[in-house]
Amino acid sequence: MRGVTGSAWLAVIALTLLAACKPQTAAPSPPRPVVSEVLTPQAGLRPAYVGTIAPRTQTDLGFPLAGTLAERPVEEGDVVKRGAVLARLDPQQLEAQMRAAQAGVTVAEAQLNSARDAADRAKALTAKGVNSAASEEAAKNVLAAAEARLAQARAALAQSRQVLGFATLRAPQDGVITHVYAQPGAALSAGQKVVQLAATQDREAVIDLSEQDAAGLAPGAVFQVRLEAAPQIATTASLRRIDPVADPTTRTRRLHLTLAADAAAAFRLGALVQVEPGARTKARLTLPRTALIGGKPRVWVVSRQSGARTGRVRAQPVTLAPGAGDRLVVAGGLSAGDEVVLKGVNSIKDGQVVGPRVAR
Repeated sequence: MRGVTGSAWLAVIALTLLAACKPQTAAPSPPRPVVSEVLTPQAGLRPAYVGTIAPRTQTDLGFPLAGTLAERPVEEGDVVKRGAVLARLDPQQLEAQMRAAQAGVTVAEAQLNSARDAADRAKALTAKGVNSAASEEAAKNVLAAAEARLAQARAALAQSRQVLGFATLRAPQDGVITHVYAQPGAALSAGQKVVQLAATQDREAVIDLSEQDAAGLAPGAVFQVRLEAAPQIATTASLRRIDPVADPTTRTRRLHLTLAADAAAAFRLGALVQVEPGARTKARLTLPRTALIGGKPRVWVVSRQSGARTGRVRAQPVTLAPGAGDRLVVAGGLSAGDEVVLKGVNSIKDGQVVGPRVAR
């Protein structure tokens, strides 16, 4: 190494430093995974749900006037017919008011007869020239006042009879007593609840579905309903409505299915039932609102080769219909099996290559 000059050493060191400073080529980053969903009609819809039979209408009943509850001949669970007596108030004070109103009518009738006789006499005397026209006119005024008092007394009597009728609480329709609020002897205020009546003529099955399943169903969808205790007893039911607000605890939507008019009497209120979608119930595609790109309704659809972990996204216009909660019904533009990106839709570009699918 003695033959190497100082300038040669400097050249070697310079070449070494240049080689160290040469930029390294960065390895390409793998395509990012995407949170997506493969669309299926009513994704996750189970073949059957457990529900209960419930009344379509359930009413709290009470008296429109204050009083003491004298009797309540019904108990919780009793089946009653329309017009059946459910409760009565103590009628003693009301009957006394009606007798006073009847006496008022009797007095008014007597006063009217006297005023009529006086008016007739004044008219006859005026015709003979014995009485003045002013006296006749005064007698007519007294007669008119007596007629008005009689009309007022009769109206008071009719009102007292009507109020006495209010002292008897009757069933407005056929139903079942589902709750009792007051016991005999209780002092009630006007409008205070006494019993709760559930109508039996309009029964329905209620079931709870996830928002995803509920969004895929349209009003009028047909279901098969079977008694849990006796599966051989079955009927059909049609979807009447879906509750607009989800349960805050379970995040499910309640569906109200109206039973067929010829449903067996065995479908009693509170009975457990198995509910299955009917063969004619058309399944619909739904997607979350988070999948929509701003502006015109569009979504990112991922196209993948069979078995490939990567794919390429494209913007797909869609036609939407109202759904339930956070999911919308797809009316056009997508088909079953399409993979739609759900999250990060604003950070994706058309034609971008993405990685494997990640479920939510």
